[in-house]
Amino acid sequence: MIVRIMGESQVKPADSHLSQLNRLDEELLAYMEDGDEEGSRRTLGALLDAVRRLGEPLPNDALAPSELILPAPDASLDEVRGRLGDDGLIPS
Repeated sequence: MIVRIMGESQVKPADSHLSQLNRLDEELLAYMEDGDEEGSRRTLGALLDAVRRLGEPLPNDALAPSELILPAPDASLDEVRGRLGDDGLIPS
């Protein structure tokens, strides 16, 4: 899966890391549903950090389509909410 964080380059996390990313995504969804802004911000940051850390960066000139686009770290909670699906930001 190729992932883009809005305003950043693309990365490709290994399939073996998807369960870890999904756990953070589920945690983010729970905080968002509870209206917990602090928890949502903290968990969004942790999710984006994990994507950066666990993903292999694609070259800047790569023209591969992103299968998943995540909000920027400074995105408003309304922007994050707009990207959330029933399964969170990352489809299960």
